[in-house]
Amino acid sequence: MAEHQFDLPKLHNAAWPGVVGKGEGSEPPIGLDTMLELTAAAEVKGQRFDGVDLFLFDPHVNIDSTDKQLEELANKVRSHGLVVGSVVAPVWPPTGGGSAMGDEAARENFLTQVRKGCRIARTLKQIGIRPYGVVRIDSACSPSEWATNPKTSTQRIADTFRKACDIAEEFGERLAAEGEICWGGMHSARHMVELLEAVNRPKMLGFQADMAHTLLFMMGHNAPEDRLVPADFRWDDRPAFEAGYKKLTDLLRPWTIDFHVAQNNGEVFGSGSHDKTGRHCLPNAPDGKLDVVKYAGYWLRDEKGQPNKRFEHICWDGCMFPNETLMNPRTWNDILAMMVAVRDAHGWEE
Repeated sequence: MAEHQFDLPKLHNAAWPGVVGKGEGSEPPIGLDTMLELTAAAEVKGQRFDGVDLFLFDPHVNIDSTDKQLEELANKVRSHGLVVGSVVAPVWPPTGGGSAMGDEAARENFLTQVRKGCRIARTLKQIGIRPYGVVRIDSACSPSEWATNPKTSTQRIADTFRKACDIAEEFGERLAAEGEICWGGMHSARHMVELLEAVNRPKMLGFQADMAHTLLFMMGHNAPEDRLVPADFRWDDRPAFEAGYKKLTDLLRPWTIDFHVAQNNGEVFGSGSHDKTGRHCLPNAPDGKLDVVKYAGYWLRDEKGQPNKRFEHICWDGCMFPNETLMNPRTWNDILAMMVAVRDAHGWEE
C-alpha cells in the first residue's frame, strides 16, 4: 500500500495570509508571486500542494481584472504546477463592498462585489485553471451593528444573500458564508444556522468552516448565550470539549461546502484593518487547543463516520502571522505535513 493512499480532497494553501491584516498599521503585504513560490516549493515525502485559494483584491488579484489579466493570472498559477480553488469576494466596505444589512447603497455595493467575484470565478473556470471551489462571502457587518435589532438584521442579511444567490446562479457558481465571531448574524453557530435557514437556498449557499474560527463559536465569544461548553469550562476537561465540538459540527457540518484546516489557541486576534476573530496558530503550536487531524474528521466525516465527500479540496488558512513566519519555507512544509496527515486520516479515492 502506498504511504499516501488517498487522492481526495486536494490540498490547497491560502494566498491571502500575504494580504489580510497587512498594510496600514501593520507589516507590508507579501505579493502573490511570492506566495505562489512559497506554496509550490513546499514538499513533504513527495507530496505537494495541489492549488491555492485566492482573495480577489489588490495587491493579489484586482476585482476588476480584465480577461487578459485573468489569463495571465492563470498562466502564472499553472507555471507553478497549481490550480485555483475557492475565491474570496471583497464584500466589505473598505474593499469596495458594503454591509449586507446596510442601506440600499451599501447592499448594492455588496452585491456588485459578489457579481464581480463570480465573474472572475467563472472566467478562471472557463480558462481551465479552476476545476472546483466556491465564492466566499460574509455579512460585512459587526455583531454590535446586528444587535441593534437582531430579527430585522438577520432578515435583511438573508434578503441580501438571496440576491447574491441569484447572481451566483447566473454565473454557475456557489457561495459559501464564512462564519466568524466578527461578522454580525454569523457570530455563533446558532445564528449562522438561522441565517442559512432564512436564506433557504441550500443549492446556492452553504457554510465555509474554518477550524480556528468555529472553535470560538464553541466558546461563545460575542454570543455567550450560545456557548457550547459550560461557563466554567477548562481546556483540560476533554469530555466537555468533545461534547461541545460534536454539538458544533452536528449543527454546521450539514451546511458545510468549503473547509479550512487551521489551529487556534482559544484566543481572539486582529491586525491591521481586520477585526478581532479566532486567532490562527501554526499547526504544531504548543498552545494550540486542537488535535487538528482528529477534529478535522468531525467535519470531513458524516454521522456514521464515513467520508462525506462534500467538497473536492480543503485549504489551510493561517492569517495574520508575522511576515518573518510567512517567509520561512519551514512554515509551509509544516503546514503541508498537517494537511497530508488530515487527508491520510479522512480522505477518499477519486
